[in-house]
Amino acid sequence: MYQVHYLNSISQKGTALWTKDYSLTQVAECAQAMLVRSANMHEMEFSPNLLGIARAGAGVNNIPLDKCAKEGIVVFNTPGANANGVVELALCGMLLGCRDVVGGINWVQSIKDTPDVAKQVEKGKSKFAGHEIINKKLGVIGLGAVGGPLANAARKLHMEVYGCDPYISIDAAWHLDHHIIRVNNRDEIYENCDIISLHTPLLESTKGMINKEALSKMKDGVIILNFARDQLVDDEAMAWALQTGKVRRYVTDFPNDKTAGMPGVIAIPHLGASTPESEDNCASMASKELIDYIENGNIVNSVNLPEVTMPRSGEHRICVIHKNIPNMISQFTSAFAADNINISDMVNKSRGDYSYTMLDLEAPVSADFVAALETIEGVFKV
Repeated sequence: MYQVHYLNSISQKGTALWTKDYSLTQVAECAQAMLVRSANMHEMEFSPNLLGIARAGAGVNNIPLDKCAKEGIVVFNTPGANANGVVELALCGMLLGCRDVVGGINWVQSIKDTPDVAKQVEKGKSKFAGHEIINKKLGVIGLGAVGGPLANAARKLHMEVYGCDPYISIDAAWHLDHHIIRVNNRDEIYENCDIISLHTPLLESTKGMINKEALSKMKDGVIILNFARDQLVDDEAMAWALQTGKVRRYVTDFPNDKTAGMPGVIAIPHLGASTPESEDNCASMASKELIDYIENGNIVNSVNLPEVTMPRSGEHRICVIHKNIPNMISQFTSAFAADNINISDMVNKSRGDYSYTMLDLEAPVSADFVAALETIEGVFKV
């Protein structure tokens, strides 16, 4: 019986997937599997029992990835599971940025108790006029699970769409509308587009990428949408751009101390994935990832270890998380040979400093044999 622990409330669509071989535990130290949404895990101490953590969402800033890898704990996320909710909100944000709907609504609330509201509305509505999105140029930076569908939706709204993604997958590329203009670098989007939407992960190379230099290259009155990560945008540079009119509106799903009250900012309280459909999809994907790993050793959508899957071909399966250093595989195979155990199939893959080896065997191994493998220098977990 495997034990599962939830650090946050998890949709029943996900929890319903756990079979009779699993039970819920309130004691984290007893768990082989954990599901988490927003809980901060950086100060947690992990039990040797723990095999995997699945984040019901895309971002994993709340999980100590390197620490988990060194302790042989696979961390999963659920890319694309909440994509539709974010796409819809990004479309909403684009319309809010182009038409001053928020300003108009707030103004109506400020005059709602005065006489002749209808007359005042007709007299004052021109202050909140905007423009339509038809034939405008939209630049999408990042054409993955959110950026790709957003670009396709914008094409259906008769926008001219530019897309930039040097790491686009073949599958994502196949699903793009063929009218989308692929560009080689972000500068082409900065220089050409009326609206720019960010859908790239937060990496050292993308942190603060919307800075003063980037903003200076953009059209005057550009609208910027950020439904990806807060730190993609330099807040001080954005304040300058809004004050000078370089940026007309900044629509962000990540309010912070600087942007929440910044003039020209439409700050949405991180609602991108706040739909029951998104929560259901994330919980289901997270549960399936953990079940496949625990029962088959397969790793899909890990953020700290390589992706490895292999059909079963033997009587017994051994999986090893270890350092990505020379001579590890030969030590494993020598141990099996010494115990007269034949390997029917094997796969090894690496990701940075860490490797994962999966071996199918023609005979079972003892607990003592597993313990001996764990003593090999560089092995984190068997």
